[in-house]
Parts: sequence; structure tokens; C-alpha cells
Amino acid sequence: MPTSSIRQIARMACTAGVVLNATTAQADEKFTYMTNWYAQAEHGGFYQAIAEGIYKKYGLDVTVKMGGPQVNIVQVMAAGQADCIMGSSDVQQMQVREGGVPLVTVAAFMQKEPSVFITHEDVKKVEELRGKTIFISSSAHRGYWPWLKVKYGFKDEQTRPYTFNVQPFLADPNSAQQSYLTSDPFVLQKQGVRFNTILFSDLGYPAYAATVTCMEKTVKDRSKQVANFVKASAEGWRSYLVNPGPGNALIKKDNPNMTDEQLAYSVGKIKELGLVTGGDAATQGIGVITDARAKASYNFLVDAKLLDPAKVALASTYTTDLIKNAKVLP
Repeated sequence: MPTSSIRQIARMACTAGVVLNATTAQADEKFTYMTNWYAQAEHGGFYQAIAEGIYKKYGLDVTVKMGGPQVNIVQVMAAGQADCIMGSSDVQQMQVREGGVPLVTVAAFMQKEPSVFITHEDVKKVEELRGKTIFISSSAHRGYWPWLKVKYGFKDEQTRPYTFNVQPFLADPNSAQQSYLTSDPFVLQKQGVRFNTILFSDLGYPAYAATVTCMEKTVKDRSKQVANFVKASAEGWRSYLVNPGPGNALIKKDNPNMTDEQLAYSVGKIKELGLVTGGDAATQGIGVITDARAKASYNFLVDAKLLDPAKVALASTYTTDLIKNAKVLP
């Protein structure tokens, strides 16, 4: 074989090796995020970031795993099967830390916690619920319920278990029930029921929702990947609220029971009330956590004797370092 041909083959092999090495070096980092419920619009920004290739842009190969009513997502993460999870609220994650699991919240994609009371048509103010039957879940007793008791004088005796079913509420005209603003109201609206909703965050309830919460070790050891996940997710939410189609397609793939009509209703409510883009997010970026809001949640728990400040320091429960550097404005 001529010397020139040998040199050409050598150059080609060398070039191929460089390309192979570069490809290997740039392989996307695997990252798993677990949600707190079946796939729905409240998770839309994360699915959108997959559908639109936003995570890949930041060097991540992200899997979104669904939670559900029988899934303890904290245990799943602690067992190493998820890198970060979606907390229903920062309030709950602070309490979990007191239980011995070192959680840190790094972002909050809903500036308003979407919990509401659904009331019958004659009840328009929360004060009018004193003495009425209120259907709430067991977790509410360690969340918004103690806050409402202190602020409005409600009593434990008036509560009944909420079973994720609107029928007990419909059967009792002297009752109200908890809900997520984006779920049960849609069911009632479809049935032609006339009702009102009372959003706790509008009353001053300080909790965030749709958090990105991770193990302390993950935030320390994979800080770059967590920071990239947070920034990409914020971009995913911004994209989703403009054109939710790509994200919705993946939501329906994971949750075949989800309908286009329900998705449209939920997205409409998220946008209407500025759940993701309102409040501090409007000026500081989607997913923002502020020291003032975190302190308000912490103080509520301490004042309600739901958290022992001797066991959990406020500074250990969250960090603003990652999300403040993302600064993805709506």
C-alpha cells in the first residue's frame, strides 16, 4: 500500500477517534425527577422540557416518573431511585426534614399553593364556613388546616375525611371540601354545579408548591446537574404556558386517563391566576424562592408547633443559590 494511503487512513482513524471521544465526553447526564401525582398540567413544564429538547440543551437526559396516592416519593428518592422530587409544598418538605430525611428545596415552580375550599353557592367568604362540615385529607392537618384554625377560628370537630370524591360535598348543602384549583372544580363545572372556590394563598397562606426538592447530598455532589435541571425546567414552564401541545402529548402518554379538556382547563387556571409566572416570579424568574417566603412558611410551622426549631434550622431546608442564577423571566 502506498505511504500516502497509509497516512490518509491514519488521519481518518485519528479524526474518528477524536469525534468518538468528544461524543462520549458530551454524553447527556441521566437525571430522574419524580412528581407527586399522576401526570397532569401541574407538571407541564417538566414534560415540555423533555418534549422540546430543553433538558438535552443543558446536557441532561431527564426521566419524569409519576407519583400517585400509594407512592411515597420521599422513600423512592432516599432509596436512590430519583434524584429530586416534586414537593406538594415547601411546608411539607420542612416537616419531612425534621423526621430525619435531609431534604433541601432548590426551586418552587408554583408561587401560589393551589389548594382551595370548594363551597356551595351561598358561601362566598371563608369566615362563613365556621360551624359547617369541611372535608379535608389527613395531610391537611399538618398543612394548611392549623393555619386556618388560628386565623379563622375553625375547629377540628367540624372536619370529615376527604376521599378524593365530590359526592359527599354534593350530598351535604352545609359543607365544603378541599381541592386543587385545577382539578375538582373542572368536574363540578362539567356537571353544571354552581359553586365557589376560596384559594388559601389569596388569604395569605405562605406555602409554595410544585417544588424541586432533593437530598442534601445530591445538591452537594451533583450541584451542576441540579442547577441545569432547575434552569431547563424553568424554560420548560415558560414554553409550556405559551404552547402546551408538546408537553401535553407526553402527559397523555404517561397518563392515558387525562383528557384534552381537563388539560385545557388546568392550563387556563394556571395562567389566569399566575400560579407559575405571578408574584416574585414575574420579576425574579420562574421557580424563584425568596428568603422572606421560606421564613414565613417556617414561622407558621414553628408557631403551630408542627416543627421544632431546635431540630430543624430554617437555613437547612432550602437554598436560593441555584434558582437565582437561572433567572428565567416569564
